[in-house]
Amino acid sequence: MSRKIIHQKINDAFLRRALGNFAAQYPAARARAFEGEDFEALRERISAARKESLRILPEMVQRFTEHAERTGAVVHLCADAAAARDTILEIVRQKGADLLVKSKSMTSEEIRLNHHLEKAGVRCLETDLGEWIIQLAGERPSHMVMPAIHKNRDEVAALFSRETERHCAPDIPALVEVARETLRDGFLSAKVGLSGANVAVADSGAIGLVTNEGNARLVTTLPRTHIALIGIEKIVPSLAEALDIVSMLPKNATGQKITSYVSFIRGPSGDGRELHLVLLDNGRSELARHPRFQEALKCLKCGACANVCPVYETVGGHVFGHIYVGGIGLVLTPFFHGDRNARDILGLCIGCRRCNEVCAAKIDIEGLILDLRERGKKLPAQKPLMGTFMRNRTLFHAALRAAYLAQKPFQGRDGRIRHLPLVLGCDTGNRSLPPIAARPFRDLARERVAAKPLVPGERGRVLFFSGCLADFVYPELCRDVMESLEKLGYAVVFPQEQLCCGIPARYSGETGIARDMARLNTEALLAERADHVVTICPTCTMSLKRDFPELLLGDPGRHARALELAGKVVNFSELAARSIVEIEAPGEGAAVTYHDACHLRRGCGVFQEPRAVLERIAGRPVREMDGHDGCCGFGGSYAFKYPEISYEILKRKLDSIAASGADTVAVDCPGCRMQIEGGLDGAGSSVRVEHTATLVAERLRGE
Repeated sequence: MSRKIIHQKINDAFLRRALGNFAAQYPAARARAFEGEDFEALRERISAARKESLRILPEMVQRFTEHAERTGAVVHLCADAAAARDTILEIVRQKGADLLVKSKSMTSEEIRLNHHLEKAGVRCLETDLGEWIIQLAGERPSHMVMPAIHKNRDEVAALFSRETERHCAPDIPALVEVARETLRDGFLSAKVGLSGANVAVADSGAIGLVTNEGNARLVTTLPRTHIALIGIEKIVPSLAEALDIVSMLPKNATGQKITSYVSFIRGPSGDGRELHLVLLDNGRSELARHPRFQEALKCLKCGACANVCPVYETVGGHVFGHIYVGGIGLVLTPFFHGDRNARDILGLCIGCRRCNEVCAAKIDIEGLILDLRERGKKLPAQKPLMGTFMRNRTLFHAALRAAYLAQKPFQGRDGRIRHLPLVLGCDTGNRSLPPIAARPFRDLARERVAAKPLVPGERGRVLFFSGCLADFVYPELCRDVMESLEKLGYAVVFPQEQLCCGIPARYSGETGIARDMARLNTEALLAERADHVVTICPTCTMSLKRDFPELLLGDPGRHARALELAGKVVNFSELAARSIVEIEAPGEGAAVTYHDACHLRRGCGVFQEPRAVLERIAGRPVREMDGHDGCCGFGGSYAFKYPEISYEILKRKLDSIAASGADTVAVDCPGCRMQIEGGLDGAGSSVRVEHTATLVAERLRGE
């Protein structure tokens, strides 16, 4: 993705303010909309129904077609975008029309319908206010539900003034009135209207539309011919499934209990009127047969994945998407618009999993994005270089130790790195980096074992999986982990054969390398008897618990071993919370604020446990900050690939920390510690950032 475009969007003050305001208001509005309703149960029903419909998609299409035709509708099944465009153009020509009035339809954006019709001499008039605005601007939607969220009132007034050839003041009620007056003639004079559909019902042939403006009803009733363009994945078996979707959409999309208009249309309305249902395949049948990516077709197009996405909030949909935007847009683009259009945007996902958390159909959006990255092209040297270093523990560790010497010219008096050479200097100028430690923890652990025998563990035996960052940058944190667990009653062993968890390879699309890391680590960690394998990095936790079994699925023996390992893996705070005991140590310390690591909260479902550990073991009351579960912008290598986006996300976290008034931020991820610590240092803040394990160790040591 062009750095110039990213910078342009980051520096667009109105865009940032509009997206920021919506992102701030949306969670509360959504929570109010779902009051009294079980979101998890509703999306579980929707997910199961969509999955079953996709399993029998040809049958669903046939059932819908038969029932729709019985009502008098004409059904056109179109294999691809070109066929759909030509079908719609032919219907318009048969009616002798040169004007098509349109209600909002993302599917028409998918097939670039307006461009095709206008080349053939048919004027297309968008009647949804947001769609009309972007049509006048010659742009594509920047959101699936709010297409013109990136436009301010002054820009809209200028567009309306140009279109109407009269001055339009930048007053929102006045602009709405201008739109109403200008579009009215289109409704009254058009012979053909076109809409999309939010759902199609197989057992009745009906279609359902969920809208907030009256234009959709005008488009579907005033013209004597109504065309509905519908992706075949929208077909559900019966009204029961359709009503679940109707209930979900407004709540998840905009935080409304219900939209202004809910319409079900079954057949033409009589009096010689016609209803044409254009069913679009365009790769959907093939996608529905794909064992992994078929899940993407469960999408309801609610746009919630964009609403909560920190990257979308930072750069908007014209960067974070192609036609379909947000997390699901990244997944759909290669299938609907080709790998070429998806290549750049797939790397923009930071992997925070917020999209998974709110998805109306329970789609594993983040996981699909990771799998799609494997299909993309890598730099020629990436695979052998990454594979060589990650598989060879000795070489990898030797390279990191060499980096320890190379960093010295760039270290300040306190040891932190604030200035890097060449292009890295400007990218990291607003953050500092911790230095690579003089000695990694694995060396210290080896000496520790030689110096004293293993402490007997009343609560069991633990293997400590440190992760690369803590091992080579934060060895003192690793020491705190082992000491804390020992004082909580565990015998702790640091396996020297452990390697990188493989997540850098996984996030770079190098699944083969990640699979090798899963195999090697599984054997290393199961070589010794243990009750638990403890991690202090949530990304490592996710890798060991989720990715290893998935990566080794094709090898039954190793898959079984990976499942055995996954059953033992636990995050430090999760295990410590199971071990809360009365602590004979100094009394309560100062309050801390807590940052929820994305993969710990949304990947592992762990968020209450760290707070209990901080308060009951570390003796540190927790003062919650606003946006405590918001991404810090790290995302591993993301902070270096897209430093501008990373830093803008980080700034929101730093503002929340400052507003909390706490002098310490507790984290449960070394990567989050590095990101937040570097940002605070760059801002000249004295706020301390520590892993929960360190705060526990300090109290248990009586500090």
